Amino acid sequence: MQRRSFLKKATVGAGVAALGAPAIAQSLPTLNWRLVSSFPKSLDTLYGTPEVFANALRKATDGKFNVKVFAAGEVVPALQVLDAVQNGTVECGHTASYYYLGKNSAFIFDTAAPFGLTARQQSAWMLHGNGMKLMRELYASYNIVNFLGGQTGTQMGGWFRKEIKSPEDLKGLKFRIAGFAGQVLSKLGVVPQQLPAGEIYSALEKGTIDAAEFVGPYDDEKLGLAKVAKNYYYPAFWEGAAGLSFLVNKKQWDSLPPSYQAAWEAACYEAHTDMCAKYDALNPPALQRLLQNGAVLRKFNTSIMEACFKASQETYAEESAKNPQFKKIFDDYRAFRNMEAQWFNVAEQAFAQFSFNKKL
Repeated sequence: MQRRSFLKKATVGAGVAALGAPAIAQSLPTLNWRLVSSFPKSLDTLYGTPEVFANALRKATDGKFNVKVFAAGEVVPALQVLDAVQNGTVECGHTASYYYLGKNSAFIFDTAAPFGLTARQQSAWMLHGNGMKLMRELYASYNIVNFLGGQTGTQMGGWFRKEIKSPEDLKGLKFRIAGFAGQVLSKLGVVPQQLPAGEIYSALEKGTIDAAEFVGPYDDEKLGLAKVAKNYYYPAFWEGAAGLSFLVNKKQWDSLPPSYQAAWEAACYEAHTDMCAKYDALNPPALQRLLQNGAVLRKFNTSIMEACFKASQETYAEESAKNPQFKKIFDDYRAFRNMEAQWFNVAEQAFAQFSFNKKL
């Protein structure tokens, strides 16, 4: 229902823009909003997504609705985007919602959950399952309306100074890792550190941390992480996908004319689709460059993955017991994930496991 409703609004918005732009533009207000990002300008995939959005919105409204994008730290710190939108400091923001785990652990489901959904599955849950409905209920208590804001796809497990051969090697490891995964890994002795993108390289270089994960080859290359840690591990069990979100102050959203709301939703969908496609195009050559320049690709072995899965199950149970909102969303998310896994094992996995080991 969410998907059908969205497409209907987007179609109406597009039709309005195409058929009656001159007359309507005269009657609609000119708006200039500020959007704060959690990411630096150097990360064109992440910082660039709200720019794609803003450009689409401006075109759809004949230049009447303008959103200026500010990088992390220009208006508010990287990890305070939700607060700025909630409090009305700015009208809107772009962020990874699991950064706000400390406010409510249920925010992870808007971004990524350990051993959870892939990018396509996450979009399916949000648009054709109960995902958007459940997340909208959560955000409402923070005076915010949320929208799809991009997708990284499956991420890499990060850069490590030393090899990780067993769960024992994780003990005492100071690891830059965001969100719920930090809680999971702490059960195995990891000391999780949540750092914004702009601080990761210096922390790894100085030895403040022993390892760091961010996104994948393209962004990791830009951050220069291979220069200070050569062991590049995969997969990131905590991010089979990572969804980004556009957040809008509810009072500001409610004040918009319906045609602007429709244009906003259509622009969000364009930016959301563009980000995932961009990562899929840019990550393969970036990985090749990293390997050519000395990075060593390593896979977390089965003993590590099993230990992490067990720790994840324990953490899910603990969080469900103490946070009713988390339990409500997780129960729905888990049921959807398990059903998706059955189908993807039959079709996509069977195809990939054979076909991707061949060259055309």
